[in-house]
Amino acid sequence: MNFISISYYAFLITTVIFYYIAPKKHQWYVLLMGSIFFYFRAVEYHGLTLCLFLLVIVISYISALAIEWGNSVGNRSLGKIVLGCAVFAVVVPFFMVKTGFFLSVVSIVFHRSPGDIMIPLGISFFTMQMIAYLVDIYQGKIEAQKNFFKYSLFVSFFPQIIQGPIPRYEQLGEQLWVGHKFEEKNFTQGLHLIIWGFFLKLMIADKAAVVVNTVFGQSTMYKGTYVFVAGILYSIQLYADFMACVTLAKGAAMLFGIQVTDNFRHPYFSGSIKEFWGRWHISLSSWLKDYIYIPLGGNRKGTLRKYLNLFITFSVSGIWHGWGFKYVAWGILHAVYQIVGEQTSYIREKVYVCFGFTENGYEKRFIKRAVTFMLVMFAWIIFRADTLEEGGRMILSVFTVHNPWVLFNDAIFSLGLSWKEWVVLLISLGVLLKVSLKQEQGSVSQWIISQPLIVRWGIYIMAITVIFVYGTYGFSFDAQDFIYGGF
Repeated sequence: MNFISISYYAFLITTVIFYYIAPKKHQWYVLLMGSIFFYFRAVEYHGLTLCLFLLVIVISYISALAIEWGNSVGNRSLGKIVLGCAVFAVVVPFFMVKTGFFLSVVSIVFHRSPGDIMIPLGISFFTMQMIAYLVDIYQGKIEAQKNFFKYSLFVSFFPQIIQGPIPRYEQLGEQLWVGHKFEEKNFTQGLHLIIWGFFLKLMIADKAAVVVNTVFGQSTMYKGTYVFVAGILYSIQLYADFMACVTLAKGAAMLFGIQVTDNFRHPYFSGSIKEFWGRWHISLSSWLKDYIYIPLGGNRKGTLRKYLNLFITFSVSGIWHGWGFKYVAWGILHAVYQIVGEQTSYIREKVYVCFGFTENGYEKRFIKRAVTFMLVMFAWIIFRADTLEEGGRMILSVFTVHNPWVLFNDAIFSLGLSWKEWVVLLISLGVLLKVSLKQEQGSVSQWIISQPLIVRWGIYIMAITVIFVYGTYGFSFDAQDFIYGGF
């Protein structure tokens, strides 16, 4: 059961109905029971996975109370010890899963094939969520939640448990148990987000994935322009896929009157790598900044220390995404991008002046955005390739194999999409660009709500019809079909 399955929406509708039927002070019980049921179904009733999830919840809950008690009696040393032990206990399962150690041990103990074992879904997300919660309590920013079941709801809230965003307690916690009355505005905006999420997933991400999987699956056959096209499409696929699941999560939460933080702000409009990371996976970026980069010293201890901190922070980002050299290399590459970008900023500004480009002129903004996108795209090729070496070979072929004619003959249609599907994909990308530009200026959902009734329903019917007729979908979707569901 995941965000694009019929069973999920049957569950969501049922939960929403019971939520608003229940008295306000008891509504959070409905969310808790719904979240337990959702995770139980999502992990396909694997008892061991559920036990591991429950164990880390219990450990972090008790640790939070101990840390707060240590602070209250003036014994911060005790709080520091408890914090260290708790973070260790929460992080260990994360690394066990990432390295495959968890699957190996469980398969030996229970005499089962590793392929038959379900890893804890969303472990990368709820691990960071718990660490942030514990650190914030130690630093006195928030108070520990005394009610175990309310804390369990905070960790397991079903719209965000598997694929984020990574919530902070002060942002999400109180919203979950204060109770909400039904508001048409929130409900309508939630439906808008759900429709938009389906569009991103089925009209863009899954169509782009066909070409991406073909090229990356046979990288020895496809080189040069094929890799360049696949790199662009993978950049789009990853954005549309992750944006889709976060948008669907935000829409589902909005149906209950709960606001989930934004996780994207049109990252491919960025004019630098630093700006990109302020727009891409915002909850992860802010977590890395607050709990890794700043505690290491940030930019307060000189240039060399600042750059070392960047390398460490982005290495952690790589490990968060997966266990392997290619993920670490991907993270380090982004650190290199930032360092080189900072060191060459003066030279680049001089070049812009020489060409007569003004600070806010179209030419300068276009060049900065295009260069940033290309740098990010090459990093994504490493991220998507099976190995670091393969990713390097694919990038090298872009510069050494010259076959641009494949864009102008039928060769491009051998990658899995017919010419009609290419047209649908390109039109969908045009819609995404138009909506993104509109969102830079304000809320598209608010604009739709402000339209006359006949216009609103015309937009709804047209969007749903287009998705059903032209979308890439089927009966085989599961939670892993969202790329970030595997992290």
